[in-house]
Amino acid sequence: MSLNDTIARVTDRIIARSAQTRGAYLARMRDAGQQGPARAHLTCGNQAHAYAGMVTDQPRLAEGRAPNLGIVTAYNDMLSAHQPYEAYPELIRQTARALGATAQVAGGVPAMCDGVTQGQTGMELSLFSRDVIALAAGVALSHNTYDAALFLGVCDKIVPGLVIAAATFGHIPAVFLPAGPMPSGLPNDEKAHVRAQFAAGEVDRTALMAAEMASYHAPGTCTFYGTANSNQMLMEVMGLHLPGASFVNPGTPLREALTRAGVERAVQIATTDRTPACDVLDERAFVNGIVGLMATGGSTNLLIHLPAMAKAAGIQLTMQDFSEISSVVPLLAKIYPNGLADVNHFHAAGGLGYLIAQLLEAGLLHDDVQTVAGPGLERYTHEPRLKGGVLGWSEGARRSENDRILRPASDPFQPTGGLAALSGNLGTGVMKVSAVAPERHVIQAPARVFHDQDSVKAAFKAGEFTGDTVVVVRFQGPRANGMPELHGLTPTLSVLQDRGLRVALVTDGRMSGASGKVPSAIHVTPEAAMGGPLARVHDGDLLRVDAVSGTLENLTEGFATRDPVVPDLSANGHGLGRELFEVFRQNVGPATDGASSLG
Repeated sequence: MSLNDTIARVTDRIIARSAQTRGAYLARMRDAGQQGPARAHLTCGNQAHAYAGMVTDQPRLAEGRAPNLGIVTAYNDMLSAHQPYEAYPELIRQTARALGATAQVAGGVPAMCDGVTQGQTGMELSLFSRDVIALAAGVALSHNTYDAALFLGVCDKIVPGLVIAAATFGHIPAVFLPAGPMPSGLPNDEKAHVRAQFAAGEVDRTALMAAEMASYHAPGTCTFYGTANSNQMLMEVMGLHLPGASFVNPGTPLREALTRAGVERAVQIATTDRTPACDVLDERAFVNGIVGLMATGGSTNLLIHLPAMAKAAGIQLTMQDFSEISSVVPLLAKIYPNGLADVNHFHAAGGLGYLIAQLLEAGLLHDDVQTVAGPGLERYTHEPRLKGGVLGWSEGARRSENDRILRPASDPFQPTGGLAALSGNLGTGVMKVSAVAPERHVIQAPARVFHDQDSVKAAFKAGEFTGDTVVVVRFQGPRANGMPELHGLTPTLSVLQDRGLRVALVTDGRMSGASGKVPSAIHVTPEAAMGGPLARVHDGDLLRVDAVSGTLENLTEGFATRDPVVPDLSANGHGLGRELFEVFRQNVGPATDGASSLG
């Protein structure tokens, strides 16, 4: 089918808007690429230092003819999703040797677990860790001894940070190697129910701990469709993974075979195919990523990360692009928190191969893209299989195995995407609507204003929420305190909603990809710490949060002429490493531009 008119128009607009910055970026990449293999330009002393630790591979490295792969790893065993990466470097080195190539761990990057820091002070470093990861990966690749890069990362800020680095070093190929989701444990809806019971004081901490441990129980990505798994979808739809690689469980023969195949492709595209990352990360790839986000009801965090990733490739994205794409992309998947299924169930129902096939057939994805698997996105409708121990790809599912999880484009869960852009006299923001009941897409109620999520929880425990309320949590933007996720509010506000109240959240902070059924206008820009409109909201103001018309309004007379509240934010600058991140808070841009401190 021909490309959808709106998708074509938005793509053309992005290309035109980015012409100057993209052109300058590509000129830099072509110049770097034309200089030839990087190691050929190093002195013998430079090279000797680089190869001294590679006992087995020293002779081959010194000859300088075989491709050398640089591994950038986010391994640690704090993140269940990254624990499987412990064994990847040796597997990669063995595979590279068998292909006549070499591989080295170029460097490690930090990878914090948002699940551990959720609701804690450490979460204030989370968003900025993306920029630190990009910088650390840049340091790793700056040795300039690599013909291609292999990126090992899965979770929230890690993949965006690695993509920024891959784009910055876009003159060499980049292949992303996933680790896969953990097997299904306690169903996510049951876990959420226990959390709500605990918030309401109906169960004790022992019951809560048991539920959490039964849910997060093994190596691999958490099984709900939060930011980590949205990242994996994105890497596949944008052509940085091999087809069908995203949601294969760790520790399986197919997972190992896909990792080896990723190394083989890295060698091929570094030598015969010559596919640098800058050719994969073009305007069409980013549009495809946005389409995938909308079709799956993915994490709102990607609305911040995608503009930052695109900027590194010389491409300029705006919230208007997201909004217009959302208006024509149907919601084809229901994965928790948007439904009851987890990513393993989604994969079994047909997964990304089926979803991509449906979107291509509907004219909603660009097929004429370059990928690490070769030209054309159509090859991502095929799925990997092992036959006699040999990996191959065959035609993927052409019908959904469970239409409660995955549907065709002709019969979607809803006709438009899972995200709605909002704007008005309170600023601009976004709402994840895919998990919100339609009757709650419009909330008009008095405001209750807070400056942190703990104060909201305290008010709840004191029984202060007795009527319909729009909860405003401000001074949570990147300039104020690093823009921590406010996922801890979800159980509290869900209890209020379950009691029959009409409630909504408005904040200049973030929710996580696990934000659920409570309508939440998030990422509101300009943020309150910069004198944005949220700093002028008072308790009792009548607010309207309207995902149908896309408006975010304070309906109270005289609101616009008030002086903004100026709180003391000095406490945000100390403790648990926050001192080290002052330079980020002072230089960060708005959420609508990616909330980046890198320029």
